[in-house]
Amino acid sequence: MSGRTPLPTGQEALRAKGWFGAHRYLILRRLSQAFFLFIFLMGPWFGIWWVKGNLAGSMTFDTLPLNDPLILLQMMAARHWPETSALVGGLIVLAVYALIGGRVYCSWVCPVNPVTDAAHWLHARLDIRKGWQPKRATRFWVLGMVIAVSALTGTIAWELVNPVTMLHRGLVFGMGFVWALVAGIFLFDFLVARQGWCGHVCPVGAFYSLVGTKSLLRVTAANRAACDDCMDCYAVCPENQVISPALKGKAGSTPLILSPDCTNCGRCIDVCAVDVFSFTDRFDHHVTASPPAGGVSGPQARTAA
Repeated sequence: MSGRTPLPTGQEALRAKGWFGAHRYLILRRLSQAFFLFIFLMGPWFGIWWVKGNLAGSMTFDTLPLNDPLILLQMMAARHWPETSALVGGLIVLAVYALIGGRVYCSWVCPVNPVTDAAHWLHARLDIRKGWQPKRATRFWVLGMVIAVSALTGTIAWELVNPVTMLHRGLVFGMGFVWALVAGIFLFDFLVARQGWCGHVCPVGAFYSLVGTKSLLRVTAANRAACDDCMDCYAVCPENQVISPALKGKAGSTPLILSPDCTNCGRCIDVCAVDVFSFTDRFDHHVTASPPAGGVSGPQARTAA
């Protein structure tokens, strides 16, 4: 490869799959995030009250209650027992995320995710140094502190500062200070800690990672024999420490990404030109056979002149 320059992240996938193929799950995630935000805004904006409430707690078609189980946990810590409908709504949400992966909330539902993704994109585009990184366990300490403060004050502590709730209120009643909050999160991820908010600080992400410990939906590196070590998957993954056990595991080890930190965002699938990754279930441990000796498993070159 002498005399050649490595391709930028995702460029080989663009060549192999086309633009849509290299951004498929990213596009679907943005549509999903916009959809969930819009259904909560249809009522206050257009008077169409299919869903009343927000992501913290809602009622769909005046029948189906859905409630954030973290809110209910804070309520109980604050010694305020939820009504039966609220408990039912919380159990429904808990069951769904336990099945599909708790941190699916972070990548497919949370409206703050596009803000942090934009900060990461700009960070990478300008090639800014990694900077200070809090330990990933920090978010679990923050989660514990949220529960403790709720218990001590008798309030639902996180809702006083929850960016998701504040963003929703801002879109209904006027952004005002909310712009400063959004800008603060963006600048924190852009200048201070790369992917710091979602990956190291947010207690909601910590909570849903615990919920999704045994979830069914998983990303697999079943075709890991085709990997050409381009490192694009590591570059785009918001929790790239979860990749190596599945991608670089020894013969006989599972190709599944089993870490509950995985957000199931699908970006590793998008940017892999040789289709190493795909979605599957947690019981699918098959590994694609290695390519024949002397054969070429991926693009002849990961570089461009």
